[in-house]
Amino acid sequence: MPSYDSSRARFRLADRHIAVFAHLLDGENPPDELWPSLGELMQIGLVGEEGELAPILRDLLVALAAPLMLVTIEVTGEHGALNHGVIVGQNAMIAHSAWPGEEESEYTPIAPHSLVWELARTVNLQADDEATSEVTRIETTMGALDAALSALDQGEGDEAATRDLIRKALTEAGTPEEPELNELTELVMAMNSMWRITTAWDGKHEGERVAMVRALAVWDCGPRGYWVREKPEEPIVEGQVGPESELLLVRTRNGKIWEKITDLLPDKEELIDG
Repeated sequence: MPSYDSSRARFRLADRHIAVFAHLLDGENPPDELWPSLGELMQIGLVGEEGELAPILRDLLVALAAPLMLVTIEVTGEHGALNHGVIVGQNAMIAHSAWPGEEESEYTPIAPHSLVWELARTVNLQADDEATSEVTRIETTMGALDAALSALDQGEGDEAATRDLIRKALTEAGTPEEPELNELTELVMAMNSMWRITTAWDGKHEGERVAMVRALAVWDCGPRGYWVREKPEEPIVEGQVGPESELLLVRTRNGKIWEKITDLLPDKEELIDG
């Protein structure tokens, strides 16, 4: 069920509610399958009896209708994959955050100067001063990683048995060799999440308007620190990566991760207004 907090102009909305707004903004009646969602929005006062939209929605809807930039944040952890992000409009920035097992995401306005902080907060970027690692680079294949993650799922809570299963899976995959083999085993064991931040906006290339995309993929391995996934190189096109694709992980301190997040954002002159 959708809801909103007028004191902070924040909303809890599912994708189907956003779809209702899109139809109403275009002057269309939502299709039959969205009528229950329309009814929920009317029940809490965000949509009127004639399909009029509540004034409190203005910043959110203007940003959704004409974004200058979209930031998507995919986080895969214990509860599966969650999608968060930020919509950057001309006059407002709206962050949206999902919650495990919930249909709705929370949409909240944020200050422009806090954008990098918001992205770092969403991926839970923490101090890593105590993180230690034997090696700083690990080269293997995506197939070996898939085998290691399958072994992790088979461990059933027995830490020693799980570690042995992961080592066995990586050894059978033929990569990597020691000491990287041990380090990758420990990274898989310690992993809190894998996350990826992608920024997309309309830019110019050789005088033409083109879609611009930058992305950063990171493993958060808790006590073993942060590892940037340099290969496969982001942004990845669907169907581009297979079992034989190279996987390159590079140990990266949290301060450098912050800089890499900042580098995902375009300069003002790189944006096309409208």
